Amino acid sequence: MISPFVRVQREDFNLQTEIDRLTDGRRDIGAVVTFSGLCRDEGGMLEALELEHYPGMAEAEITRIAGLAIERFELLGLTAIHRYGKIAPGENIVLVIAAAPHRQAAFDGANFVMDFLKTSAPFWKKEHGRDGAQGDWVSAKDADDAARAKWAGNK
Repeated sequence: MISPFVRVQREDFNLQTEIDRLTDGRRDIGAVVTFSGLCRDEGGMLEALELEHYPGMAEAEITRIAGLAIERFELLGLTAIHRYGKIAPGENIVLVIAAAPHRQAAFDGANFVMDFLKTSAPFWKKEHGRDGAQGDWVSAKDADDAARAKWAGNK
C-alpha cells in the first residue's frame, strides 16, 4: 500500500513544491486534485485564528484518514499538511493533495480526507478579534458532521 505524506507544522507550505514532491517522475498519475484551506477574516473582524493540536495524535489520525482514502479510492499518492499556531487571514491552514489515475478518484479522495479532518483530527481553533478580544474556542459545526456522514453509505 502507498503511504500518505503527512505533516503538522507551524510554518507555511508551498502548494507547487508539494505537488512537485508528490508527482516527481510519476507517469501513472492522470489527475491531481488539491484543496488549500485559508484563514478567513470573518468580515474584517478577525486578527488571527489560533490552532492547537494534540502532538503525535494529530499526525496519527491524519495518517489513518489518509490511508483510508488511499485504499478506498485507489489513490496513487496523498499529501496532507495541517498548520498550527496563530494564522492571519489569507494565510494557509491546510493542504490536501490527492493523486490518482483518473479525476473522480482524486476529487473523491481529497474530499473524503477534508470531511474527516474537520471532524476527527484533534485540532482546536480560537478566534482573535481585530479589537483585541479573544473569542471562545470554536465549536464543531453540524454541517461538518453531515459532510462526514455522507461517506458512510457511499462505497
